[in-house]
Amino acid sequence: MRVLYVYKDYYPVRGGIEHHVQLLAEGLSQRGVDVRVLVTNTGRRTVRETINGVEVTKTGRLVQISSAPISLSMYPNLAQLGREVDITHLHFPYPPAEVGQLLVGRGRPFVLTYHSDIVRQKVLGFLYRPFLGQVLRKASLITLSNPAYIQLSRFLQPFADKCRVIPHGADLTRFEQTPFVRERAAEIGAEHGARPIVLFVGRLRHYKGLGYLIAALQQVDAQLLAVGTGPMGPQWQQEAVERGVADRVSFLGEVSEEELISLYHAADVFVLPSTNRAETWGTVQIEAMACGLPLICTELGTGTSYVNQHGVTGLVVPPGDSDALAGALQKILDDEPLRRRMGEAGLQRAQSQFSKEAMFDSMLSFYQEALGIHE
Repeated sequence: MRVLYVYKDYYPVRGGIEHHVQLLAEGLSQRGVDVRVLVTNTGRRTVRETINGVEVTKTGRLVQISSAPISLSMYPNLAQLGREVDITHLHFPYPPAEVGQLLVGRGRPFVLTYHSDIVRQKVLGFLYRPFLGQVLRKASLITLSNPAYIQLSRFLQPFADKCRVIPHGADLTRFEQTPFVRERAAEIGAEHGARPIVLFVGRLRHYKGLGYLIAALQQVDAQLLAVGTGPMGPQWQQEAVERGVADRVSFLGEVSEEELISLYHAADVFVLPSTNRAETWGTVQIEAMACGLPLICTELGTGTSYVNQHGVTGLVVPPGDSDALAGALQKILDDEPLRRRMGEAGLQRAQSQFSKEAMFDSMLSFYQEALGIHE
């Protein structure tokens, strides 16, 4: 089988969708699938390279409109690569690629992973709506991470019969506690004294809601470690200063793989305080669960509370509510048996439901079904 993945960015650019596409591409390639990846480059040149055994084409980027990079050279590459594979797999939302598939796909079969509605860019979302309807109509099948989103998204509801739920898996073996990780985690704990450690991992974007978690620290004596970079970083750093908690908030930026795993094992609780449906899943929750961490997330009607089961693997609170976040933090941090119980339940859930192997099996079956429908 030959598969082409199309999105806006790929490794070493970091992000939830970027990581998901990389995991699929490398994992299925190791299973004998001929995988290609088509994305935009961060610069103006088109480059072709092999990354961990996967052929990746990065087309020259001209400009970025909102969060969508524009690359005119993507379209001839999409036409050519699309003719060389059995199926093209788009990852929505990235409107330039989806419109490109409509224009140059030449009737070749394609499927689509629906990661999120276009939430913040309301004008763009309104203008794109007719094209999105065409894309969803022409796709052989649509996959998404959790069943709630089928009913939540008004765009998906008319196409519910072609939607298939495939939970986004993770490479759980990455998070095992090696001697180095154990030693480094102990060092991180010692660096922050007696205070419990609250961990956030993610791109510093508007919908991540980190400002509400910073506000919650005014009521909770804990140390927040925030991993990631993004456009909201300076604003949230200033907010920590204005709220008088800057000494208890550490913005760590991008960290190495081993440092990230060490941070997961050093923390007492993991928090994903996202504020809207742009957060459809939160792979970082699975990573935290794989390290035995209890979770706190927000109820968005998406996959966040599908992954994190309230009262079992952690707590779920309303979005945009720093008081609710503070209450959940205090409840978990004050009760060690509860933390341990939730952490153990999360580890079991991650291993049974969210492994990369289960995702690969489901995705291969998904492609076979899509190709059968197209025929």
